[in-house]
Amino acid sequence: MTHHDHHHHEDQPEMTLEEKMVKLLDHWIRHNDDHASTYRDWAEKAKTGKLTEVALLLEEAAEMTGRISEKFDQAASLIR
Repeated sequence: MTHHDHHHHEDQPEMTLEEKMVKLLDHWIRHNDDHASTYRDWAEKAKTGKLTEVALLLEEAAEMTGRISEKFDQAASLIR
């Protein structure tokens, strides 16, 4: 027996470019924030393991990732 697990939405209008962009930007922000959190966690582990320079680089990567998320947020706010 075959069963479709997806639903068809013929009666729903397709998302506009703006709606798609905001959805995508919001997704990227969440994704980046998750990565930044992981980088910070590993920076702490690196510090504990006396890998000071590695920890500093991971912290810097987390900050850079946060700045990218800020850019995505700025872009989304121009559309909202």
